[in-house]
Amino acid sequence: MTVKVAIAQMNSTVGDLAGNRAKIVDACRRAHEAGADIVLTPELSLVGYPPEDLLLRSAFYAKTQETFAALALELAQFKDVHVVVGLPVMEEGSDRRYNAAAVLVNGEVLGTYRKHDLPNTAVFDEKRYFASADRALVFAVKGVRFGVNICEDTWFEHAPGRAREAGAQVLLVPNGSPYHMNKQHLRYETMRKNVCAQGMALVYANLVGGQDELIFDGDSFVMDQDGTICAQLKHFEEDLQVVAFDGARPQPGALAPALSIEAQVYQALVLGVRDYIGKNGFPGVLIGMSGGVDSALTLAVAVDALGADKVRAVMMPSPYTADISWIDSRDMVKRLGVRYDEIAINAAFDAFRATLAQEFAGLAEDATEENIQARIRGTILMALSNKHGSIVLTTGNKSEMAVGYCTLYGDMAGGFAVIKDIAKTLVYRLCAHRNGVSDVIPQRILTRGPSAELRPDQLDQDSLPPYEVLDAIMQMYMEENRPIADIIAAGYPPADVARVTRLIKINEYKRRQSPVGIRVTHRGFGRDWRYPITSKFYE
Repeated sequence: MTVKVAIAQMNSTVGDLAGNRAKIVDACRRAHEAGADIVLTPELSLVGYPPEDLLLRSAFYAKTQETFAALALELAQFKDVHVVVGLPVMEEGSDRRYNAAAVLVNGEVLGTYRKHDLPNTAVFDEKRYFASADRALVFAVKGVRFGVNICEDTWFEHAPGRAREAGAQVLLVPNGSPYHMNKQHLRYETMRKNVCAQGMALVYANLVGGQDELIFDGDSFVMDQDGTICAQLKHFEEDLQVVAFDGARPQPGALAPALSIEAQVYQALVLGVRDYIGKNGFPGVLIGMSGGVDSALTLAVAVDALGADKVRAVMMPSPYTADISWIDSRDMVKRLGVRYDEIAINAAFDAFRATLAQEFAGLAEDATEENIQARIRGTILMALSNKHGSIVLTTGNKSEMAVGYCTLYGDMAGGFAVIKDIAKTLVYRLCAHRNGVSDVIPQRILTRGPSAELRPDQLDQDSLPPYEVLDAIMQMYMEENRPIADIIAAGYPPADVARVTRLIKINEYKRRQSPVGIRVTHRGFGRDWRYPITSKFYE
């Protein structure tokens, strides 16, 4: 007998219980019209993921239960459709909390599964909030037995094994699995190892959307008992697909085409900006243009995410700004059709120097004067933000953030760091990818040497190793936790390795004060990088 399972790839918003409830009902309505017997929604679909310390508030559980009860009654209109809904539950009579998935049918709770494996590494800290449970949930629809696991459960053999022992033939898996580069391949291999190897097919429903620094890519899929992908939902978009099962074996469905790494990352940035701005209610964004590659990429992403009418670019030339920076900035904003203004900082810079002339008498100019220029620009952008309500998007990349090549309260000033987790070499690749869609970034921006333009004839490489070297050292040391000796053994100059790793360590105080930004690697500066500011360990 044929069983139809619908995957509702949703963009839930943390704490928007009414909005998330409406999304679930809408997905169930469309699935019901398509003849679905089961609707699978993502992890914590009713409350959004991750709710973080909202999970410590009793009022959050009370409101969740109230919304869940109303949802159950509303879903009763879809007769005999089994709906898997993710929500946190608190054990009656205790303070034990669980990450759960309830199965609703005809207005009643058929059963509730509680997550067994609680991730507590990288960006996850579920053991802070939830207790672990160890009871399988299996239910039958048209003679096929479906089990439920939640996300991390399937990264180990235990919970899938318990479902299989309880008779499950197909495993339904709600997920809140955040994106990082090459994540989908890892998901496939893990599911084949822990689920398919135990003789079960798999329905994997993942969240989509941006939640602060986390991006959920969707990429939900169906896999048969042999590990073959039978259906693949869209990348970085909400989606609904109904997959037919002939008994316990899924039949072929639609397969979204694979994306290159550059296409994945670019879409992740666009989604992250769109959801951060939209979900937080900002009317638009401000970007400080420099004529360089970082602000060019940030501008392109912002326009693709929000539309040109919500983006304003501001060029703030100093005495050291090259003519080509003006020309290229004007060229790019014309191509994109955004509002563009030029506010020179010469007078403000002169005023600062005059104010500090006595204090600085007899001292040579150095990074102090460079930082003053950056801070003037930051002040102007924040003043415009305060006056008009738009949020400032900062333009610093991961390479700069790693080694502190950025100015506190200057170019770091702003509300959202779009390319905070994008290494400089990847910045260029993303620009090339975007220009492959349509030519929006002037070619000279991509070919000229990068410069902060805070002193005469300045180039980044005057202060830093070549970005190809810097990025490789950063990746090995910061992302992969490789020992310094291994990095040198890989062929990188010992002096560069010592310099870059030292700069990473001593600039933690800056990164702690930087705005939240989009995470696209498996380890970004943010919630999965927790190093002390005060430390004497330098290995």
